[in-house]
Amino acid sequence: MKTVKSFPRKVKEISNTFITLADGTRLAARIWLPADADKKPVPAILEYLPYRKRDGTHVRDALTHPYIAGHGYACVRVDMRGNGESDGVMRDEYTQLELDDACEVIAWLRAQPWCSGNVGMMGISWGGFNSLQVAAMRPEGLKAIITLCSTDDRYTDDIHYKGGCLLNENLGWSATMFAYSSRSPDPALVGERWRDMWLQRLEAEPLLAIDWLQHPHRDAYWKHGSVNEDYSAIQAAVLAVGGWNDAYTNAVPRLVSNLTSPTKGIIGPWAHKYPHFAVPEPRIGFLQEALRWWDQWLKGDDTGVQKDPAFRTYIMDLGRPGGTVSQIPGRWVTDSQWPFDKGEVQRWHLNSDGLSQTKGRATKQNHSTAQSVGGDGGEYCIIWLGPEFAGDQRHDDSGSLTFDSEALKQDLDVVGAPALTLKFSVDKPVANVAVRLNSVWPDGAVSRLTYAVFNLCHRDGHENPQALEPGKAYTVRIALDDVAVCVPKGHKLRVSVSTSYWPMIWPAPEPVTLTLHTAATFIDVPVRSRNGSKKVPVFAAPEAATPVKLIEHSKPSNLRELTRDQATGETRLAIVDDFGRTTIAEHGLEIWACGRETYRILPNDPLSARQECHWTEERSRGDWKVRTETYSSLTASKTHWHVAGRLEAYENDALIWSRNWDQKIKRNLL
Repeated sequence: MKTVKSFPRKVKEISNTFITLADGTRLAARIWLPADADKKPVPAILEYLPYRKRDGTHVRDALTHPYIAGHGYACVRVDMRGNGESDGVMRDEYTQLELDDACEVIAWLRAQPWCSGNVGMMGISWGGFNSLQVAAMRPEGLKAIITLCSTDDRYTDDIHYKGGCLLNENLGWSATMFAYSSRSPDPALVGERWRDMWLQRLEAEPLLAIDWLQHPHRDAYWKHGSVNEDYSAIQAAVLAVGGWNDAYTNAVPRLVSNLTSPTKGIIGPWAHKYPHFAVPEPRIGFLQEALRWWDQWLKGDDTGVQKDPAFRTYIMDLGRPGGTVSQIPGRWVTDSQWPFDKGEVQRWHLNSDGLSQTKGRATKQNHSTAQSVGGDGGEYCIIWLGPEFAGDQRHDDSGSLTFDSEALKQDLDVVGAPALTLKFSVDKPVANVAVRLNSVWPDGAVSRLTYAVFNLCHRDGHENPQALEPGKAYTVRIALDDVAVCVPKGHKLRVSVSTSYWPMIWPAPEPVTLTLHTAATFIDVPVRSRNGSKKVPVFAAPEAATPVKLIEHSKPSNLRELTRDQATGETRLAIVDDFGRTTIAEHGLEIWACGRETYRILPNDPLSARQECHWTEERSRGDWKVRTETYSSLTASKTHWHVAGRLEAYENDALIWSRNWDQKIKRNLL
């Protein structure tokens, strides 16, 4: 990535200012803008997050915002209330108060003498979510957004539930926000108020998993903030960006296909990061693409974005399976519709003798999966960039029903969302399935191409699931995640089906035996024609502004270790993400954080499942030092969830505040 130090307009930075809302709450903001913006006003770009501009997003902010500002924009990073140096408390994600505050911020931006009156929003993940949500509120002046790694449906495509199954990332992300939102503001910016502000946050701090577990189905709680409830509400121009190794890519095709405002999509090979510094590579000149978008919709310049194809998509070459992936070869293609302009849907039947495009005779196959199957499934959402990618699937497949094709006679570009039509019966009222479309290498290694997890109680929808009748035959269609990958000639396609997928999802309350009806079960695989559009999108090389200066005291490290107790059969996954200890040279704040997760389960007992999280967050400068230790855990009986947590706050290593959480919540068809 090239570092750019000189821009068309000289950049001035306001490292901290406060935006006062109507209720008196002050939100902390960091602003980069042209030095002459008071005389030559510019559009404003808002990024609005809970992740702390001072010591949370400082690395990526330095790469991104000065670059855009230097091309004639005011880039404004605002910390939401209850975070960083902003007043107040934050009680949940995407609340109406959060969105209303954003609309007030936009009004404030438009009133500044350096602002032209046109505003854009951008953000990845949380910032991508609320960019869409605020756009749906149509605040005056918001003309365009860039949303990355986000979703239009908070129930089906976030970190809580997937296919009606409980994701273990539900507690994992709750634990992350438990640590993040309980951090102290910086006394250098808020003065003596810092301790009172911190204590107010600590008193109000929620253990969010408790709230999220009380909404196991797609009810009004999840519909709030899900812009697919009314796509027509969004009138701003939308650039939607995703990555095939991210958890949120399914939303990009839906947004581009359903929004009525000008909308384009870009999907690369990336995990949950901005594309100018993402992995796996190749990266693209995302900031140059952003400027094309902003110049068109905020300045009125004709940059050609309206002539861009609806989809610019990276088709990945299949790489060897492994937990760490730094680069994925492939090629960029264009299409005007999803999944492609030219191609076919191939139907592959799950027969008793394998996977075939010819339907076989009717048989039934019974299968009960060990609870530990799924250990090589990788991280649900790859964020910290440790060994989080899906590994070799041979071990998981050995405990699953598998259906293999003959070796492919030609390369196959799988583009879009494969869908499994499954005829089944089960012996329990609650049952999950995990479906993987895999590629078997000639030497026996197995790469996961795409997958789905599905709670079979949700066969008729996510709003009003119904218990299964043991022994009754049902048919359900399960869409796997969208993907774009080339399966090479000589490989075999494999469909793998299991009734557990630990530790990605929580197991059903009882071991399940699944009966799969082969004659009526098949997978539809979308295959893009090699004779499709020959127009190849061209992106500039990645560029960024000067990186923030950090003084490194200890290096970051990532551990992901899967073990099995030979005496009990218990499987244990231990994850440790140590983010290293650094000092931010600009203002002397020393930061250190470490997140730890542990997952345990016995092979034949779903009620043995246990998930634990422990985070440490530390900040110091001179003789001032604060630290939080946050703990959370989840276990379950057949009828109830049990959530426990503890928050400890330390000032100069002395415990000044603590609180425990201990709550049981009724399980409801999970």
